[in-house]
Amino acid sequence: MKQIVIFASGSGSNAEKIIDYFNKTSCARVSCVLTNNPNAKVIELANSKKINTILFNKNELENGLVLEKLTKINPDIIVLAGFLLKFPEKITTKFENKIINIHPALLPKYGGQGMYGLNVHKAVFENGESNSGITIHYVNKNYDEGSIIFQRSVTIADCFTPEQIAVKILHLEHLHFAEQINILLNNNK
Repeated sequence: MKQIVIFASGSGSNAEKIIDYFNKTSCARVSCVLTNNPNAKVIELANSKKINTILFNKNELENGLVLEKLTKINPDIIVLAGFLLKFPEKITTKFENKIINIHPALLPKYGGQGMYGLNVHKAVFENGESNSGITIHYVNKNYDEGSIIFQRSVTIADCFTPEQIAVKILHLEHLHFAEQINILLNNNK
């Protein structure tokens, strides 16, 4: 059975959708959740689903300790689901084309350092965009510049605040992220 490792920094709503999706399949399981945030709700979520969690700090991410742990786990895919730290090049090189992220906009627009969560939706809103969406992409050494795997757009003409955009985009994330992970795992047999 293939192993999925999830990195998350917050509530874990995408992590939960991914865990639940793969608990209903026989091809893969989420074997571990890693977080840099000791107060992240994703820890409680993982514990409730009996999934191992690893807590680490930014220094441990950068000094190779997290790479060491990942090498021991040897996951088939590493999923960034609301993870806010930049991955070191040592990790992106070692696990090239095995690390994916979901971004709450249609890259290459509204990507880069500082463009996460509500920051993205505020920028989209302030620029008067009529559509936004999600991008699932490979992770490389630069923020949001890895090859695009999947995009889906939705109209936001009926949204009057960045928060309303956020609700629509999160719905798209929940609808497509786990499915796209499954497709990637099945294409890399």
